[in-house]
Amino acid sequence: MVENIVTRVEGRVGVAQLNRPKALNALNRELMTELMTALEAFDVDPAVGCMVITGSARAFAAGADIKEMAGATPARMMVGSFIDLWDRLHRIGKPVIAAVSGFALGGGCELAMACDLLVASETAQFGQPEINLGVIPGAGGTQRMTLAVGKALAMEMVLNGRMLSADEALRFGLVSRVYPVEVYLEEAIRLGNEIAARAPIAVRLAKEAVNAAFEMSLRAGLDHERRLFYLLFSTDDQKEGMDAFVNKRPAQWTGR
Repeated sequence: MVENIVTRVEGRVGVAQLNRPKALNALNRELMTELMTALEAFDVDPAVGCMVITGSARAFAAGADIKEMAGATPARMMVGSFIDLWDRLHRIGKPVIAAVSGFALGGGCELAMACDLLVASETAQFGQPEINLGVIPGAGGTQRMTLAVGKALAMEMVLNGRMLSADEALRFGLVSRVYPVEVYLEEAIRLGNEIAARAPIAVRLAKEAVNAAFEMSLRAGLDHERRLFYLLFSTDDQKEGMDAFVNKRPAQWTGR
């Protein structure tokens, strides 16, 4: 039974909304399991071309559920596979947008950064305050934050709990767009529908190619990009897209 998230489809966008309002959407094992299961279902649904993860206007997710971890041992953390749930997001093939308002802290910030695009409301606040609990980020915060905003700022956030406002997150490259809180989710879903209207296989491989830039050397990334580029010439959508361009008509994508 799903208790911690609410899902729906708007157009061709699958929306997964975190729903633990009393805990400011703190991420526990049940919520993360339900979220990843929902995203994996959207990923294989041909009616869905893009996904949006969101929370409430007050909080995207205020972090991991500290009560769940407070008494843990190293062995329990290693075998419990809680943080491994974040890794399932990396295996989603379709694009995933984080629509963030209010607090995105600790594990919540890490969840947002694990998505492919971040859209924020003007009230969004991003932070990795784990140092205040005597630990460090453990679900990608030290790595993805550094890649997004650079070493100097990431060090200040991780070592000293600095928070980023929405405008700062936009300026430093953590988010791509900032909107008023009244429309941020609507705009994220609109962006998702725009992406979902593109050629589906090309979208998947484009996402894979961009993500490879963070995991490969430049030479290996260029080689990977070229192989994906060549591979797309085996698809019906490539033939359709180029024929539509030449003949000045809208393309009709089939995902084949």
